[in-house]
Amino acid sequence: MRLPIAGLVPMTTLDYPNHLACVVFLQGCPLRCGYCHNPNMIPPRRGEPQEWQAILEFLSTRQGLLEAVVFSGGEPTLNADLSDAVKEVKALGFEVGLHTAGPYPDRLTQLLPHLDWVGLDVKGRGKAFDRICGRPGIWQLHARSLEALLDSGLNFECRTTIHWKDFQLADVERLALSLADCGVRHYALQVARSEQCFDPTYSQPVANTPSTAQMNALVSRLKPHFDQLELRH
Repeated sequence: MRLPIAGLVPMTTLDYPNHLACVVFLQGCPLRCGYCHNPNMIPPRRGEPQEWQAILEFLSTRQGLLEAVVFSGGEPTLNADLSDAVKEVKALGFEVGLHTAGPYPDRLTQLLPHLDWVGLDVKGRGKAFDRICGRPGIWQLHARSLEALLDSGLNFECRTTIHWKDFQLADVERLALSLADCGVRHYALQVARSEQCFDPTYSQPVANTPSTAQMNALVSRLKPHFDQLELRH
């Protein structure tokens, strides 16, 4: 088992809905989002067996205390050994969540029977997805991942990180409505952080930043289209 561990949050109530969880961050991501605030996790590397063994030893001390383990990144599905790791975590009695942008739909589809919840990042709508993530051809792969999630019946959330260098307010509304039309029921809008961005220009102020009133009005318009809609800062 060679999972490149990039970090561990030993306890959180924020990363898996209604569960006390820990988050295991895996190294490596094929995307190059300008607003990324974990650029140190982008370069891939091969993990050493002792890295995952240390995580298992930690989890063995948290049985009965934590309810779930979330794999995040980076892009966790970049790593071929993730499926075996998920099965080992399930065998310890934890629920398993996954944060992914969906660039590897075949690998995600293989994982779905072993997952309990997924947070799917939606970078943008159609070709804007590729522009925002800095890689061509990703939006079609992401669309396949979204389709697999919708077909699976698994509990999942779509979320979009909004940096106003990438979006106009109308772009956010069109993206949200297109997701609702696809059948997405849980959606979150996340305001991007401006510190330590992968692209330093994303740390600069943006002139077209909407006001709080405009954002609240947008959320009010969108809420009827979802069972759950959150605005996260």
